[in-house]
Amino acid sequence: MTRKQKRLAVIAGGMSFIIIAVFLVMFAFSQSVAYFFMPGDLATANLQPGTRIRLGGLVEDGSVKRGQGSTVSFAVTDGKATVPVSYTGILPDLFREGQGVVTEGSFDAATHAFVADSVLAKHDENYMPKEVADRLKKDGVWEDGTGKGMAPAKDGEGDKAGAKSGQVVGSTTP
Repeated sequence: MTRKQKRLAVIAGGMSFIIIAVFLVMFAFSQSVAYFFMPGDLATANLQPGTRIRLGGLVEDGSVKRGQGSTVSFAVTDGKATVPVSYTGILPDLFREGQGVVTEGSFDAATHAFVADSVLAKHDENYMPKEVADRLKKDGVWEDGTGKGMAPAKDGEGDKAGAKSGQVVGSTTP
């Protein structure tokens, strides 16, 4: 084998290695992708059983119920729809009603319930998960601001014009 052929063989081997590595990384990412949904999106979503998704929204007031052991059930809402969630594990310290949350797990379309295996809550008064905040702003349920007063307004209380900055306002459904 000449020097030129050896060089070409090394280059071809290196390129093959890089192509295989890129393919394996892309395959791994495609297997771990969890699509993001809001409660209102799940009614129209065509999900295969066992598909991993992320569900984001606000924890509905009065919905947190502690079960036996470390099982907790609560409801996530976006102002349009509400989805019951069950979770077994330790909730984040800042998890509470009326706050932004992103859960990851699987949705059972037959029972319209979500089984979460991880729960992420906001970490301070100025933060709500970006995906959740963007969707709530788009739907007219959330306004930019301090992040305080995130609980949905009760019927007849507040309006968009009179809402404080960062406050969730009444439902946008007709």
